[in-house]
Amino acid sequence: MLDKTAVAYIHSEDAAVAKKIAAKWQLQYIGDANAAKQHPQLAFLLQVNCHQLELSKLDEPKLGAIKVDFVEGAVAHRRKFGGGRGQDIAKAIGLKHGFTPHVVDGTAGLGRDSFVLASLGCKVTMIERMPIVAALLEDGLERAKLNSDVGEIAENMSLLHTSSLENLDSAQAPDVIYLDPMYPHREKSAQVKKEMRIFQTLVGEDLDADGLLEPALALAKYRVVVKRPSYAPPLAGRKPSTSIKMKKNRFDVYVNRAIPKVES
Repeated sequence: MLDKTAVAYIHSEDAAVAKKIAAKWQLQYIGDANAAKQHPQLAFLLQVNCHQLELSKLDEPKLGAIKVDFVEGAVAHRRKFGGGRGQDIAKAIGLKHGFTPHVVDGTAGLGRDSFVLASLGCKVTMIERMPIVAALLEDGLERAKLNSDVGEIAENMSLLHTSSLENLDSAQAPDVIYLDPMYPHREKSAQVKKEMRIFQTLVGEDLDADGLLEPALALAKYRVVVKRPSYAPPLAGRKPSTSIKMKKNRFDVYVNRAIPKVES
């Protein structure tokens, strides 16, 4: 999709930033976003809008643009009211009193689960192989670091732009590896929300996701956690040690060794 994606600005004061982003991620720069009409081959636009990087799907403008936002919206609500260490993802990762692991999120996406784990005290390394998604993540992370409410949380997060399949071990000594590979939605499911529609068109299915499990198990000190839709088979067909089931999804937990008990 790189050849179908360009970088642009909405307001001219963001031109320099847009140029810098295009150069860093080796993407075409077209200047003003309105110029996209002159490039019919484009499917996506990475646009700088009021100092924030957004992704829009050009043939579905009504969907609006998506961005990585660790400060406001759903992420902020979950940070404040999500249930802390009592929520299912915390249980799956093994967050017990006194144990805050280094987690590698091998399929970072828009980074929301990574941010939840960082907000609970974990050091999180995000790995994202798609340059366009990595650019959005980097932009969201840098903005979060400048925010007084979440800056401290964002400092617990780092980003590696690489493939987990090939370079999972580039993350230093993770206690836990977390995987949430894309999985096809059922055809009869309700209309996929706008973010996922844009994301799925851009990224597609993770057809090679089964190949992630073995290297993850070889690297993770304590466990590997895989998020799956409730109807999906386990990753690589391998039965997990245990599962935490929710309404639409589940966390499959593969245990390498017991998490140490920390004295209070």
